[in-house]
Amino acid sequence: MAVDKITDDGEGLPLGEATFRALREALRSGIYKPGDRLREEEVAERLKVSRTPVREAFGRLVSKGLVVPGLGRGLIVRRLDQTDVVELYAMREILEGAAARLAAKHASAPEVDALRDLEEGFEKAATSDEMARLNRLFHECIFAASRNRYLDGALQELQDAIALLGRTTFSVDARPVAAFREHRELIEAIALQDADKADALARAHIRESLRARLKIMQGG
Repeated sequence: MAVDKITDDGEGLPLGEATFRALREALRSGIYKPGDRLREEEVAERLKVSRTPVREAFGRLVSKGLVVPGLGRGLIVRRLDQTDVVELYAMREILEGAAARLAAKHASAPEVDALRDLEEGFEKAATSDEMARLNRLFHECIFAASRNRYLDGALQELQDAIALLGRTTFSVDARPVAAFREHRELIEAIALQDADKADALARAHIRESLRARLKIMQGG
């Protein structure tokens, strides 16, 4: 193609990198779900790029374990089994607890206000998918407030795996209402700079999310 870069927010990105980011965001936002097939030609057409950067992006997705070879042509978005899910949530509990602890020490008043605004939107969301989107922003806000770029980098890696979980836990009966309460309690602990409580609440929040996730996997 004539164009060898994609402009993203005013910053030129190599096509391979831009294509990888676009596919990663499509996974995170649920456009591509576990079990979906990805084909080079179809993705190239959708993103209006040649197949070369798509092939490069596919290679990175494979190396990260996000997609696996399918029967015949193309790749399949990976499905996580119960062991994968338990391991993922164990790591998520550690990271979320650490982020909440640091956020309680470093979050500014505007960041606390932003958390409250996101929670308000979360509680007013009309669909479980919208709840999931706002929930992701809520947790990203806490990680940003932790003021630790290494922790934030670990979260970004974890978000890729979280994208493979499929159906949101907010589709489970009573989970949204419980999450409302858990979020509000966590925000107040951060606002009060109670690091120990914020850590404990964040960990408990993730354990409850795991319970809902396993319920989904068991057909609940």
